[in-house]
Amino acid sequence: MSILNSVFKTVHDTAPFSQIKTSDYLPAFEQALALTRAEVNRIVNNTEPASFENTIEAMAFSGMQLDRISTIFFNLHSAETNDEMDRIAQEVAPQLAELANDITLNQDLFNRIKQVYENRENLTLTSEQETLLEKSYKDFTRNGALLADDDKEKLRKIDAELAVVKLKFGENVLAETNAYQLHITKEEDLQGLPAGTVEAAQGLAESLEKEGWIFTLDYPSYIPFVTYADNRALRKEITIAAGSKAFQANEYNNETHVLKIVNLRFQRAQLLGYNTHADFVLEERMAQSANKVNEFLEDLLVKAKPAALREFDELQQFARDKDGITALEKWDGAYYSEKLKQQKFDLDDEKLKPYFNLDYVLSGAFQVADKLFGLKFTEVDNIDKYHPDVQTFEVRNEDGSLTAIFYADFFPRKGKRNGAWMTSFKPQYKLDGKEERPHVSIVCNFTKPTATRPSLLTFNEVTTLFHEFGHALHGMLANTTYPNLSGTSVFWDFVELPSQIMENWCYEQECLALFAKHYENQESIPMELITKIKESASFQEGMATMRQLSFGLLDMGWHGQDPSTISQIKAFENQHFASTKLYPDVQENAMSPSFSHIFNGGYASGYYSYKWAEVLDADAFDYFQQHGIFNREIADKFKDNILSKGGTEHPMILYKRFRGQEPRVEPLLKRAGLL
Repeated sequence: MSILNSVFKTVHDTAPFSQIKTSDYLPAFEQALALTRAEVNRIVNNTEPASFENTIEAMAFSGMQLDRISTIFFNLHSAETNDEMDRIAQEVAPQLAELANDITLNQDLFNRIKQVYENRENLTLTSEQETLLEKSYKDFTRNGALLADDDKEKLRKIDAELAVVKLKFGENVLAETNAYQLHITKEEDLQGLPAGTVEAAQGLAESLEKEGWIFTLDYPSYIPFVTYADNRALRKEITIAAGSKAFQANEYNNETHVLKIVNLRFQRAQLLGYNTHADFVLEERMAQSANKVNEFLEDLLVKAKPAALREFDELQQFARDKDGITALEKWDGAYYSEKLKQQKFDLDDEKLKPYFNLDYVLSGAFQVADKLFGLKFTEVDNIDKYHPDVQTFEVRNEDGSLTAIFYADFFPRKGKRNGAWMTSFKPQYKLDGKEERPHVSIVCNFTKPTATRPSLLTFNEVTTLFHEFGHALHGMLANTTYPNLSGTSVFWDFVELPSQIMENWCYEQECLALFAKHYENQESIPMELITKIKESASFQEGMATMRQLSFGLLDMGWHGQDPSTISQIKAFENQHFASTKLYPDVQENAMSPSFSHIFNGGYASGYYSYKWAEVLDADAFDYFQQHGIFNREIADKFKDNILSKGGTEHPMILYKRFRGQEPRVEPLLKRAGLL
């Protein structure tokens, strides 16, 4: 019997990665799909009248084995994939979509749920149970339960097709990322690059049995290159390569996939009675409507644009004075911004990196979690890993009870997609009087240690780690009954609050003192550098805000209208970037073919939520600052009303319970220097 088809007899029921063979997945999916169907059939065929317990609650706990196998497989498909797993994903995705449709389009099942829902006034339910009941009913009505039979069939076809094309989109982006190498053989072409970046590039070249240095589109290689390389022609080459991912005339081109995805999403929304995909999505968000999102983005644009234009003019003038650059291009942005930042604040990442040893930064995040929430992290070696780079930790409460299992996976490799994310291998829930604690993971792409130095982070990477750790805390501190309301199972424009608020601690002396120590001599980061970090926090914030808004506006462009007449992706992007454009257009580049957040992730009609959550996090951190950034009373309120509650109540109710008021935009504008 496959290891995946049985209960895991492991420490804390953790996934037995080393015992799982790739060939185990398909039979495990087959068995788990059948088991889920049997569980649903038992609910449907129950001869007792429909009740909250035998229908709503029973559905919440159905499919648990399938969920477990799916999270293991798809998490590894993002972090440790191979060609065989890609093939399995393509085969399994439509089967999972079909099952989801078989459930939500099952009229007999919906009738039982509807009976309970229509009788809700006569039931004695907790607020969490009320939320579960409403969510269960909406999951069905929003996914076709009220459709005629022929429309239900159309919906099935759309969902099956969407599942496959989204996967293909992601695989193409990864393939394009892996396919590119900038191979340098002349030492003079390395001018300006930090020693650690050069050493890593040399190590990569050696591992591929090549002379010289190799740079890739993986962020720890790409970002330092475009930020520091003096060779403008090479900066241009790698920037154009990054911007043309999946937008080239080859087998990995995603243009047809982009158009297919947005059109299928639009057809699906229309079928369900919504004007656009954005209208469908935003009904279940704090923002509630496309109009409100567009107003929010346009309002911020009005506030940010004057500052952004001033900052861009300053940057252009700086590049002109420094190097005679008459027209600032996209491959100049990071390079001259870094030089200007150094001039203004005498601060650059290479000065800071020695103080941000990855091991110390991770320890710092753990200490912050201890000071705020009483959590103790202990690294253990008795928990199975899917790759030797992964670190495993037991997380315990102050009373010694297990809070969570925590996995940390920090370095790039061939089978791992770019970026940083949090996920889980097992949710938190309570069943039959037993508390099941979550298994949470964060995945990043930081520079690997070399022969002479540990992994040293840029300050931006420090905030990335704290960001993903904030998501992890949301998962680890979950305290709900039902798995589908636990942890990060919240409205999408609320999910970034716990992550983004954690970034704020990185700018505080009291926090930096915990972990910012020189990797060679353990000396604490000098106060003058902390002051400069704080002073530079709002450097080019107008431009950064414009960039985020441009992504949000493009997302709403794709999903907030009928896309059926769109044929030219590049022209469409230019139209939607017009109000936020600073740099000249690069003809060879387009963003959408590699915009994984909205075409392969969960951010379709939701990219605005990063800025939305910034309003929340700035307001929430302002509350901490008023009472002390490690104030346990405020931290307890945040834990009890936000982190532990998951999606058990409407997020605005939870936020007001924590904060005592609705969020205000002023703290964000003040922090960004836009007031």
